[in-house]
Amino acid sequence: MSEITIKDIKKRYNDAKGTDVAVSNFSLSVDDGEFIVLVGPSGCGKSTTLKMIAGLEPVTSGKILIDGQEVQMLDASARDVAMVFQNYALYPTMSVRENIGYGLKHSTNLSTSERAKEVRSISEMMGIDELLENAPSELSGGQKQRVALGRALVREPSVFLLDEPLSNLDAKLRADMRRELQQIHNKMGVTSVYVTHDQVEAMTMADRIVVMNDGKIQQVGDAESLYDNPNNKFVATFIGSPSMNTLRATAIELDNEYIIKKDEIKLCTISKSLITGKLDSVVQIGLRPEDIRLFSSPRDGSFEAEIKITEYQGNENYIHLKVKDKTLIARTSPNFGPDRGKKVNISIAQEDIYIFSVDSGEAIKTKN
Repeated sequence: MSEITIKDIKKRYNDAKGTDVAVSNFSLSVDDGEFIVLVGPSGCGKSTTLKMIAGLEPVTSGKILIDGQEVQMLDASARDVAMVFQNYALYPTMSVRENIGYGLKHSTNLSTSERAKEVRSISEMMGIDELLENAPSELSGGQKQRVALGRALVREPSVFLLDEPLSNLDAKLRADMRRELQQIHNKMGVTSVYVTHDQVEAMTMADRIVVMNDGKIQQVGDAESLYDNPNNKFVATFIGSPSMNTLRATAIELDNEYIIKKDEIKLCTISKSLITGKLDSVVQIGLRPEDIRLFSSPRDGSFEAEIKITEYQGNENYIHLKVKDKTLIARTSPNFGPDRGKKVNISIAQEDIYIFSVDSGEAIKTKN
């Protein structure tokens, strides 16, 4: 197990089309045994960052240290890291046994019997010990992924890197493998950096999440802090499913409060005590789907909306609402599902509303 320290790394590509900065000003410390997840949309630089840690992409500038030793100038084979790829990258002409043991054969001094013992041990842990003589072509997607994981872990690396390893699996198997990966990490305790575009994977697996966009870190924290207290609108809308509702609104200042309005509709009233500083007259507000409260009849402070679509999820409903020219999504119990076209009333509590700067997107008010 090892600590990883990344200091202001940058990755810049120069080609005939010009200069493209894929990663910029990236700094992060990963504790010994920690499970870190890099998450963000396609093209945000998360896989490039992982490859720079692995030594598969050169660093344009900055430093990468593993246990205090600078490694950015070292070949991948000299970094004591293991990596699992999205496409498994198994050797098709080798058996499962040979695939798992390949790294041991070429990077250790273990005898044949010692290597066989290690392969057997890791295959039992991965639940593939009965498949050791099979070829990769005879395996299911989940079995291939277990072989790829076993091949990486059998070397007992200091750092374990995973680049979207579950993206080729179906939904149920992906959920199963998430749990298995967590159990493996808890058992082995190897320092791990995991890349995914799936924020559900990030929230359920990570000790800490690194949210990236446009090659830069937007926020680092545990799932709860990112969900309740995002730094900016991007983090707020990326973390959470269904995504946070956002709309532009007007803030009208009174003595001790602000009235938040969308056109002529009063959305809610917010006490000034919940806000640090002064609001601009025009703000971007955010509402989590579960914080939109729906009622069949009017309540004090409520406003009207029209049901457009109800998505039944089994244990809950996603209800799409039309408020003037804006569509909002509410999460409700499965017992509340009015028909399309029906009118309902919405109530929003002041503690649940998020406020962001229209110009910068920075958070002004989060969950209180």
